[in-house]
Amino acid sequence: MPHASDGRLLAMAVVSRITADPAIMAGAPAIRGTRITVSAVLGQLAAGSTVEELLADYPSLTRDDVLAALAFAAETMPQERPFIAA
Repeated sequence: MPHASDGRLLAMAVVSRITADPAIMAGAPAIRGTRITVSAVLGQLAAGSTVEELLADYPSLTRDDVLAALAFAAETMPQERPFIAA
């Protein structure tokens, strides 16, 4: 997976691994060739799963797929900070 400082290569890696097809998972961004959504990957990581645990739970995933999901999330997040009430 390209380094985050090389935005163009990172974007190409994401495009090659993440897809959104209305016929698959209602168009939610997913790992290409699977029905595993980016949201599912992020949710598992946020819940404390390690990359290794994800790979064991989803044998069709690769480490680069997980990194692409993270990169996709980073690229699609708004640049402005959201307001979060304390």
